[in-house]
Amino acid sequence: MPCGKTYTALVARAGAGRTQPDAAPRTTAVFRKGRKGMALTWVWVGMVCVALIYGAATGQSAAVGTAAAQGVQQAVTFCLTVGGMICLWSGVMEVMRRSGIAAGLSRLLQPVLRRLFPRASRDAQTLDALSMNVSANLLGLGNAATPLGIRTAQRMQALSGGGGASDELCLLVVMNTASLQLIPSTVAAVRAQLGAAHAFDILPAVWLASACSVGAGILAAKGLKRCWRT
Repeated sequence: MPCGKTYTALVARAGAGRTQPDAAPRTTAVFRKGRKGMALTWVWVGMVCVALIYGAATGQSAAVGTAAAQGVQQAVTFCLTVGGMICLWSGVMEVMRRSGIAAGLSRLLQPVLRRLFPRASRDAQTLDALSMNVSANLLGLGNAATPLGIRTAQRMQALSGGGGASDELCLLVVMNTASLQLIPSTVAAVRAQLGAAHAFDILPAVWLASACSVGAGILAAKGLKRCWRT
């Protein structure tokens, strides 16, 4: 089976260059991570079981079954509608990336990022990855922002010499969590699917809320950095 071959290859690669006794703990760690990933599945199974038990106890089993059938149908319709609009805006964002708009925005952000990340900005590759990560978040390019953020975090970790997370790495996490987004395509898609006449009329509110959240995150990170050192 392909999955079996892939797992065997991963285990072999993880154990390459190591002795056989060391491969067993690594394999055990893989299985432990898999069990942790099943936690959310058990949560959903528990919710379904509670709903079924409650419906049976209150004599509303038929209503529970009807709601489940309607919910499945509505979920499929919702996914198809929202998915189409997200595909449209993802294509628009990809055009902006390939046309150089994202790269231009990245260059404009570098002076600001040098003040926020003075240590990381000394390395040209780290600064490039950081500016591209922030610009991708601004343009709503989530698929591009994630690998760029991971690359930036790896570069910052290497510059700090390993160990725990540095102050700038924590600030990077905060900025990616409360990212400033110019075009909230996903929210607009949900609003359009729910019948909003103007799906993008929330832009001023989104910009203000995003700016406040990012500003509050940066101030908190900088303030806690000073308090921790004192």
